[in-house]
Amino acid sequence: MTNFFLQALAEVGTPSVLGLIVIGVLFGIVGGSIPGFTVTMAILVVFPFTFAMDPVSGVSLMVGVFVGGYSGGIVSGVMLGIPGTPSSITTVYDGYPMAQKGEPGRALGIGVASSFLGTIISVAVLVFFGPLIASFSMNFRPWEITALIVFALTLVAGLSSGALLKGLMAAALGLLITTVGYDRNSNLRFDFGLPAMGSGFEILPVMIGIFAFSQLLGNIEKLKDEKSEAKKIDTNVTIPYGQILKDMAGQKLNTLRSSLIGSLVGALPGTGGTVANFLSYDQAKKFSRHPEEFGTGTPSGIVASEASNSAVAGGAFVPTLALGIPGDLPMAIMMGVLILHGITPGPMMFEQNPVLVGAIYASLLIGAVVMVLCNLLLVRWFAKISLIPQQILVPVVLMLCAIGAYALNNNLFDIWVLFIFGIIGYLLWKAEVPLTPLILGVVLGDNLERQLFRALELNESWMTFLTRPLSALFLALAVASILFSLYQDRKIQRLKNAALRENI
Repeated sequence: MTNFFLQALAEVGTPSVLGLIVIGVLFGIVGGSIPGFTVTMAILVVFPFTFAMDPVSGVSLMVGVFVGGYSGGIVSGVMLGIPGTPSSITTVYDGYPMAQKGEPGRALGIGVASSFLGTIISVAVLVFFGPLIASFSMNFRPWEITALIVFALTLVAGLSSGALLKGLMAAALGLLITTVGYDRNSNLRFDFGLPAMGSGFEILPVMIGIFAFSQLLGNIEKLKDEKSEAKKIDTNVTIPYGQILKDMAGQKLNTLRSSLIGSLVGALPGTGGTVANFLSYDQAKKFSRHPEEFGTGTPSGIVASEASNSAVAGGAFVPTLALGIPGDLPMAIMMGVLILHGITPGPMMFEQNPVLVGAIYASLLIGAVVMVLCNLLLVRWFAKISLIPQQILVPVVLMLCAIGAYALNNNLFDIWVLFIFGIIGYLLWKAEVPLTPLILGVVLGDNLERQLFRALELNESWMTFLTRPLSALFLALAVASILFSLYQDRKIQRLKNAALRENI
């Protein structure tokens, strides 16, 4: 392991790759600093620029955006009281009150330090558990991989709070999208007489359309209902380094616990930083000797929030690299980068591309250091960037999305794909249909079809899925996740009804 890591460090340590990591971190922080932009949006905008790069450079750039994006949300959260990303919602609970008390520099410093430590701890989790899981999954055959993908999709759909049926329908729609074009036996399917559809839909324009384009349309709609008022904030922030060191010294257990929660939650397909954010904040409050201080500007709340959402970075890489199952939406895009470069994430990646795996480790570590330096040195400018009005931001991002989709194959059809799926994504969003199961269905659909047909070619009996222990276990977990989600939905509905009756 030491040899390939040193080789990877040598490749990542070149001036060009280091420069890409710095650019990626800066863009990620900027994206995270702008309310409503999100980490996923930042990664989608950068994705097309990786086409002409070698795998190490492309992945390093994306890792930089990933690390910077999860930490960037703290800026607008502390300075404006508006979370820059969904994964920094709980940062506002204590970061903004601390800033209101006249200590914005202290709140930002604690958040940046927590993000750095969370990322480092999550890399340790990735380095330790990634190879172990990959080694174990080397024994997976087509039956196990098929069942695992089914479990991942049902788990993601089940996490769609209060919308299990909609989540399952979204996952099914994502799988259906991947059936357009030629199948593995060269049979043409669902081309609707359009030659351009014979090769199917490219993942990039579909993902940009479903998520980024639809979200931007939603932002345009909000502009009609909300009058944008620029908030006057003091950007002359001073970071009290001595006070921050003192604060962090008393948060060792909180930092470790929150980072581990973030890493473990990130490793679950489809969960991501938002779930880790609320879970770690809740646990920090329960374990605190002074829970009444949470929400008033306590360092414990900021540490719990920022350490957990940054730790998602390393944790989300575990299933992506070891199993070929994206941990969340940014990881689905990262998986697309690897596939475009001819690299298939999964157990064999650790054997066939060890240097690239090591490059990911090294990029995460270097990105964490760059993130700290950028945040501490440029915090005043990031605070100003967070005030960019949506009227300017939306058309610029839409243009970049269209250029990125076209640059994939220099094909105008991809622009139409982006536009059509953007409308579909917007309509689904309006209908409160979760988009995460849909996108993961698109990403995993080809592999699911390939593994399913391979399994049936080896043994025509469907009962084989139930007679093989691991595949039967994954299918049982898929059923269990659906049943548990139904139970949770009914429990939430009963509580709502009880509250409604009390109000009456």
